[in-house]
Amino acid sequence: MGDQLDTDALNAVLLDIEGTVCPIDFVYDVLFPHVRDQLDAFTREDWGSEAMEGDLAMFRAQALADTEAGLEGIVPIAGDAETPEAVRASLVANALQQMNSDRKTTALKAIQGRIWRGGYETGTLRSVVFDDVLVALRAWNASGIPVAIYSSGSIAAQKLFFTYTKEGDLTPLLSGYFDTTTGPKREAQSYTDIATQLGVSPASVLFATDVVAEAEAAREAGMRTVILDRPGNLPQPAHDFALLQDFRGLAA
Repeated sequence: MGDQLDTDALNAVLLDIEGTVCPIDFVYDVLFPHVRDQLDAFTREDWGSEAMEGDLAMFRAQALADTEAGLEGIVPIAGDAETPEAVRASLVANALQQMNSDRKTTALKAIQGRIWRGGYETGTLRSVVFDDVLVALRAWNASGIPVAIYSSGSIAAQKLFFTYTKEGDLTPLLSGYFDTTTGPKREAQSYTDIATQLGVSPASVLFATDVVAEAEAAREAGMRTVILDRPGNLPQPAHDFALLQDFRGLAA
């Protein structure tokens, strides 16, 4: 059992997505397979566009940083002296290798988000949220408490996720979005920066996640935190955070 959570005088709520707002199964059994299925065709069709040039630059920078950090199994991105097809194929191989390793780099999340956009806009994808999420979002909004999202997925992907849910468009209930461009989710400074951007003190923010390391970083920054123990969530190390199965009562 975790500590009891004080929810008085909240000025903002900050939510993770995977394992907190939506089932992990939706991410790993629907969203990620969609990227794998579409990645080759998507890069082939979009090759040479301004957006793809931006993706390529991020992948090259990430591959260089990974190599300099001594990470093993890094797939290098072919240089400009190689054929465009060789460069494209190396980007695809690098992206798949990152997905196999469950990396959450900004480069990978950016291209995933662009692929998901097509799936959402054609109706192939519809996001799934837990039954209590819509009730909680409405309750927080009715209480005048802004709700923001902090996920490793890109901001563009977050907006797509909440726009195209089976419950309808939930974006009117959200006030902000943060991703890894703000900072890593396991570093306290990221949460300090988010509170600053929200215009509130960290102590008046409630952060909900399914990952203890993220909760620890948020608490170090001064935020109140809660761990969600949703069906299908990964086991977490022992902790003293408030542990909830859902948002019921939290937004009452």
